[in-house]
Amino acid sequence: GGIACVVTGQPFDTAKVKMQTFPEMYKGLVDCFVKTYKQVGFRGFYKGTTPALLANIAENSVLFMCYGFCQQIVRKIVGVDRKTKLSDLQNAAAGSFASAFATLALCPTELVKCRLQAMHEMQLSGKIIQGQNTVWSVVKSVIQKDGPLGFYRGWSSTLLREVPGYFLFFGGYELSRTFFASGRSKDELGPIALLISGGFGGSCLWITVYPVDSVKSRIQVLSMAGKQTGFIGTFATVVRTEGVLALYSGLLPTMIRAFVANGALFLAYEYSRKLMMSQIDSY
Repeated sequence: GGIACVVTGQPFDTAKVKMQTFPEMYKGLVDCFVKTYKQVGFRGFYKGTTPALLANIAENSVLFMCYGFCQQIVRKIVGVDRKTKLSDLQNAAAGSFASAFATLALCPTELVKCRLQAMHEMQLSGKIIQGQNTVWSVVKSVIQKDGPLGFYRGWSSTLLREVPGYFLFFGGYELSRTFFASGRSKDELGPIALLISGGFGGSCLWITVYPVDSVKSRIQVLSMAGKQTGFIGTFATVVRTEGVLALYSGLLPTMIRAFVANGALFLAYEYSRKLMMSQIDSY
């Protein structure tokens, strides 16, 4: 699921991070794509793909594993049998709980990804003299400057984004599946319904938490040039100096990516889960 999400959504994610961190450099999505291609070439759209793959595989592995555990916790809280189907609202709550654990795996890899994606802009703006263009050089730089805890810069912003965001993510996904199932079992849904449901869930997440993600990206990228203020300080500085709309820079590529990438994520997740369950049942 994580692999499918990155392969389909990485170019839009790269544009998102660039536009979030340096909104003054780009007039819009098309301008960002054109300038990136002229300056760095096609490979510029896939900068940070390795840590993005690690981030998505790690996050979604932990997320869906914990989602199953949290569903059992929700069943205990509401006092129902462990095999009882949860409501869409209860599934949303389980997904929200699970996302808190996923941030521990996501934050370090996402920090490396964001820094690689915005390295060219950091050099152009003069915030750093020479950028480190490999995963290992970024990792080494973080350890040398801040130690292991440096990988958790922006963790509170990540947590603030994930917990409410994944309530809407899983809630939107399950609500959409319920709509398409219309009385049938959700397990009978075809690929189109799963793609649309996953895309709807992803859109619900990002449209709500986007300003928080913008602050997180700035903290993680700009901390390359020195100590960065926390979430509240960064949020206040952006609003005061650039206006509220700066927090929504890069929203268009994010919404395109949210629908396409999360549709692919849930489609891959559901079909791989069914495949593995059928293998287990055959034994």
